[in-house]
Amino acid sequence: MIGYIQGKILKKEDDRLLVLANQVGFEILVPAVVMEALADRKAGDELALYVYYQQTERQPKPVLIGFTQEIEKEFFQSFITVEDIGPLKAVKAMTRPVSEIARAIEARDLEALARLKGIGKRTAQKIIATLEGRMGKFALIRPSPKPPAPEAGDIAQQVLEVMVSQLGHRVADAKRMIAEAFKRRGGIATPEELFEEVYRGEQVDGTPSGKVHE
Repeated sequence: MIGYIQGKILKKEDDRLLVLANQVGFEILVPAVVMEALADRKAGDELALYVYYQQTERQPKPVLIGFTQEIEKEFFQSFITVEDIGPLKAVKAMTRPVSEIARAIEARDLEALARLKGIGKRTAQKIIATLEGRMGKFALIRPSPKPPAPEAGDIAQQVLEVMVSQLGHRVADAKRMIAEAFKRRGGIATPEELFEEVYRGEQVDGTPSGKVHE
């Protein structure tokens, strides 16, 4: 049984990820609230997920459902004990943070629960009847922290090293080109974006800007 996967994102869709781990591609369903926490991740990025594994006689094809926090997975396992809520329905219903859903259950807030995707008032009543009094620790969950954005200086250094060692630019020229790129475009967050802006500027200027020619 699979309980945890660490690997590289091969493909990202609205409700699922294809993750490469140990040379195997795993298709993993991801609740909307979890996918929101992964909004900044893209193909090629590394990630780790706690996984709920589902396979039954009625559903022989294995289904993997991923979470960024183990306690989210634990909530999910409690959620699917409610009558009429199977794993696939629970994935679709988790459109709000786990802590918010848990507080709605403890507060007997039928309207809030009924607003979850695929959950009507009758199912909301079943959720409260089944889970009320057991949601305290889930109500205290804090959202997964997003990784800090890389510093502009770190990005610039990475690009500088490539421009000098691999592309043949003089250090002074490369630094000037990088500085000009940051001036032209604010909010550059990755080395790829900086490279694009550096050479976009050079194409506009129409000059090689100090590149060493053989």
